Amino acid sequence: MLEKLNILLLGSGGREHAFARSLAMSPRCSQLFIAPGNAGTAQHGTNVDVSPNDFPALKIFVLENEIDMVVVGPEDPLVNGVVDFFAEDPQLKHIPVIGPSKAGAQLEGSKDFSKAFMKRHHIPTAGYDTFTFSKLEEGYKFLGTLTAPYVLKADGLAAGKGVLILDNLEEAKQELKAMLGDSKFGKAGEKVVIEEFLSGIEVSVFVLTDGVNYKILPEAKDYKRIGDGDKGLNTGGMGAVSPVPFADERFMRKVEERIVKPTIAGLAAEKIDYIGFIFIGLMNVAGEPLVIEYNCRMGDPETEAVLPRIQTDFVELMEAVAERKLDEVQLQIDSRIAATVVMVSGGYPGNYEKGFSITNLDKVGDTLVFHAGTAQQGKNVITNGGRVLALTSLAETLEAALEKSYAAAKTINFDYAYYRKDIGQDLLLMI
Repeated sequence: MLEKLNILLLGSGGREHAFARSLAMSPRCSQLFIAPGNAGTAQHGTNVDVSPNDFPALKIFVLENEIDMVVVGPEDPLVNGVVDFFAEDPQLKHIPVIGPSKAGAQLEGSKDFSKAFMKRHHIPTAGYDTFTFSKLEEGYKFLGTLTAPYVLKADGLAAGKGVLILDNLEEAKQELKAMLGDSKFGKAGEKVVIEEFLSGIEVSVFVLTDGVNYKILPEAKDYKRIGDGDKGLNTGGMGAVSPVPFADERFMRKVEERIVKPTIAGLAAEKIDYIGFIFIGLMNVAGEPLVIEYNCRMGDPETEAVLPRIQTDFVELMEAVAERKLDEVQLQIDSRIAATVVMVSGGYPGNYEKGFSITNLDKVGDTLVFHAGTAQQGKNVITNGGRVLALTSLAETLEAALEKSYAAAKTINFDYAYYRKDIGQDLLLMI
């Protein structure tokens, strides 16, 4: 009989609830702990009050609870070196941590690093250059060589807020100065990448790798803007759909040959030990895939649409990554379509209130309710963040999946709840 594992999952969002569900479904999972988790992850394991970035506290917990594997959800601990911390500690180094090393996490942690990496390995992406405050005037000149809209990206992690897309050249210059000279995004904006704007339709491609072998997971399309018709401020994501109609076999073959293979080979060539997930944000420009950005983890809310479609035992999948035997695992995918609708707090992504009771969570049929910004208060589940819930339904058609998720959104109640009404409508036009 195969050994059962005690697993620690790091993170507290909707992505982590989706991970917790998939891990807990495996007969190979003995005990699941989530640090710090939310009201939803508590349905699948035990939440523990430890920050994913408090590495000494993680060490104590892992040793006291005989943890056999650590799965990292968010980017912060990866960029901060949690994998290296475990690998360099004599008491922890035998415990596999699913995620890239600090060097590998620079694919997300530094926009400048990732663009230079793409350039070195001939991976198609938008033209760009990188500037610091001492080269502000050169930055102005570079902006002058581009046509609107202008794309400015803070080099470091800025909680999803470090990308500006501007239609006016003077405004772009002002924002460049605000980022480099006035620390608009703090340390994250000490370098700014200016790049050409790519016009097309976005798709998120997810790759799982053990450093040599890889599996391309189901792709997804997410919806970033707060308002219907892709209007308003950028958010962490208002919904997602998987699979994506235009990401057909021909398109995905281009993605694999031009982007996935050279990315995995490039990491190996640069002796960067990378295991775990690579989230490749792509733009489909007239049928040609170009990389917008890399992330060193799964996306949110795309994970809530992608993971329910993965039928392979998730613990066995993670173990195959840890043991560098990913080529020995068969990836089985549910052919049905997943549609995810995100319910948020009124006012998000600006100011919003917390602490409102959420009702009717158990009255949504077979729709999966993934908690993001929630907390348990006695017997009640309350709102505890901007993005509160991600509602995922699976069906044979996109229309049917959307119908189920929207019915769930109408059923669940909390004060000032808001959700977009047009998730997936653009894709329905392509079918």
